[in-house]
Amino acid sequence: MARARGPAGRRRTVARVQTGVRMEKRILLVLKALAGTLDLSLGDLLEGIVLHSFEGKAPFSQETRAKIEALKQVYGLDLSAEDSHRLREAPGSATGSKR
Repeated sequence: MARARGPAGRRRTVARVQTGVRMEKRILLVLKALAGTLDLSLGDLLEGIVLHSFEGKAPFSQETRAKIEALKQVYGLDLSAEDSHRLREAPGSATGSKR
């Protein structure tokens, strides 16, 4: 994924906020590992994915897709885009539950 730049390759200044997003565990593990292999922070990776998606563009090269597939195998991630609106919370994993 290319680093986001404005017109003529200039860097853009943005205001960032801290967020507490909940996400499926294996997806997060793959994203964190991918960010590490791309030398990006998790936040930078997510921003890039979202900005590409907002424009209907694929966020990853073929090489990066291959890394993602390998990481999915490592972390047992078997979910696909078809599953995205069919996920439900596992019992006992709601916010604030104690284990």
